[in-house]
Amino acid sequence: MPAIAMPVDVQLVADSDLLPDVCDIERWVVAVLGGREREVCVRVVGDGEGRRLNAQYRDIDEATNVLSFVADGLPDGETLLGDLVICAPVVEREAREQNKRVEHHYAHMVVHGVLHLLGYDHQFDGEAKEMENKERKVLVGLGISDPYSDRGTSSGKNR
Repeated sequence: MPAIAMPVDVQLVADSDLLPDVCDIERWVVAVLGGREREVCVRVVGDGEGRRLNAQYRDIDEATNVLSFVADGLPDGETLLGDLVICAPVVEREAREQNKRVEHHYAHMVVHGVLHLLGYDHQFDGEAKEMENKERKVLVGLGISDPYSDRGTSSGKNR
């Protein structure tokens, strides 16, 4: 059976020399979906747009690393899962602070965001542990080490 090519719309609008390749973002999304026939839009933005969206949708007046917007209320048969907004300056700063490769942190944020679109959350310890285990499994499959190994869990950090 041939592999299903799922549409991933990637929009790189941030001003940075460290942005991941479109093909990598597509690969990270597909790795999380595991063959599910779903569409995802990933938009990588600058600080201004990230801050504006976080204020509008979460009432927090600062940019965050990743925002997930689930597409709900769609007609039957629609394959759109939702949208991710990743704030490049935040992801790149966090990678530096956590001594991680920037590309690996971008991968983690894509994986984290897609898992949110699929219904995973980390509001409580049990669900955070489940989500982090899913993240680890996908990232290891992509050749990326455990993002939590040197700093404990991130419960509540990447909402």
